[in-house]
Amino acid sequence: MGYNLDMEDAKEEIRARLAVEDVIGQYIELKRAGRNFKGHSPWGADKTPSFMVSPEKGIWHDFSSNKGGDIFTFVMEMEGCTFREAMEKLAEQAGVELKRYSGDDKKQAQHKQRLYEALELATKYFQFCLTKNKAVMQYVFYKRNLNKNTVEKFRIGYAPKSGRALVDFLTKRGFTKKEIEDAGLVNRFGGDLFKGRMTVPLMDVAGRVIGFTARIIEKDENSPKYLNTPETLLYNKGRHIFGLSQAKDAVRRSEFVVVVEGNMDVISSHQAGVCEAVATAGTAMTEMHLKSFARMTNDIRLAYDGDEAGVRAAERAISMASKFGIYLSVIDDYHGCKDADELIQKDPKLWQVATQSYRPALEWLLEKYEGKYNLRTEKGFAEYASEAKRLIEEIDPEDTVLREKYERIVSDRLGISLEAFRAKKVAKPEKKLKKNVAVQGAKSEISRAEKNLAALVKNGPVELEGFEPVAGLDEQELTFIFDELYAKLDKPGREREAKNLFGKVMRERLETERANLSEAIRAAEEAEDDEKVDELLREMQKLDKKLG
Repeated sequence: MGYNLDMEDAKEEIRARLAVEDVIGQYIELKRAGRNFKGHSPWGADKTPSFMVSPEKGIWHDFSSNKGGDIFTFVMEMEGCTFREAMEKLAEQAGVELKRYSGDDKKQAQHKQRLYEALELATKYFQFCLTKNKAVMQYVFYKRNLNKNTVEKFRIGYAPKSGRALVDFLTKRGFTKKEIEDAGLVNRFGGDLFKGRMTVPLMDVAGRVIGFTARIIEKDENSPKYLNTPETLLYNKGRHIFGLSQAKDAVRRSEFVVVVEGNMDVISSHQAGVCEAVATAGTAMTEMHLKSFARMTNDIRLAYDGDEAGVRAAERAISMASKFGIYLSVIDDYHGCKDADELIQKDPKLWQVATQSYRPALEWLLEKYEGKYNLRTEKGFAEYASEAKRLIEEIDPEDTVLREKYERIVSDRLGISLEAFRAKKVAKPEKKLKKNVAVQGAKSEISRAEKNLAALVKNGPVELEGFEPVAGLDEQELTFIFDELYAKLDKPGREREAKNLFGKVMRERLETERANLSEAIRAAEEAEDDEKVDELLREMQKLDKKLG
């Protein structure tokens, strides 16, 4: 007799069926170390193994990057996916049926499962149709120059010209009109959305089909070259990364990702041996895309065209990346070709060389600005200076070395002093400062010192007046940290360690508070709220005295 599961029950059942060392062992090599397992960090450059796994507690901790958690958080970090996606992946491994939920969750889970099944069947149908059409195979294998392995890897197919071929196929196999429609497979007339096109499935990070992109084969001025699945329950344009399911293993091994402009560029790149290539929808990178990349690597190389669209895309990416502490690079040596795809068609080995020859994105953009504005005219001079200043201000204010590097590059190019360039004002959108609004924390990550001190206080136990652990700490992880770092110390040793950590933690907290105040002062100045500025400056003076 079956029974319903809520989310927590499902999590516990998955944990009970999957050993943490087995899940993590799929990604990194682990070796037994007493009761635990050790391995090298998949994110850091540790010389000695700093990644620890505790089978007893079902948790892991990476001492080099200060990350930790359970099997769900590990898969989220490694795959760059959401909790739900990690849970679905692990549930499949564990043989747990997540659709056995109660109420609305159960209905939605069942409906989503039907959409996955419809899209998977559509993929197989399109693949079959490709093998039965010699003219289309000629196009795919000879005109597009794709080989058999690539066609199979990306599950390329063909949508017949018939207006209802796919709809009729799925209907005969028990799918309802609503299911076919919700999967994004029909047009506004109820017929097939994709007709007479080469089809390429869009897949999530786990490799499940969530939609299609389809390229027209025969020229038709009344039809777009590419036609994509609309937004659905499964497909979200702002989150989807094309080729990530095929690229993730290569990205983990090589520790970099190449972001190209189009889906066909991705496919050609993989065929050329650069399997780290992925693409976002067009060139519109979002914060969700960057977060997904950042979970796997901080080395993100953009292979954008040098046209206006490519420049604007790089600008947006730099602005967003600075929030996550990521500095982007740009691949721009196409050996005389206009883009990645043309270079690959010319010589795949040249594309491999190009992906290893990259420049800082900021440097690339400043050079593009120089070509755009005529610095010999006052107007061009002023526009270049403003664009460059605005771009440099996107760099983390705490990274003073990098800021000064680019400030000097621009001031030298303009023939002005560094001080004059720094003094230049750049117009910003007007901002209103709400009074009496609490300033949000500038740093959300819990530092290594915070975790280590909390581990000592909880498990030592160490008495420490004036210390209150921050919220969000995992007790199991704290126990694991204590066992690995402090369990062998005697009580005086633990107290000495706690005293040293306490001083570091208190200073970190004050510095975070100071960063928050600086941000609040800037916002108050922009809003021309002099009263608020004076109030915040008085708080800053008190804080500076504490910092000494």
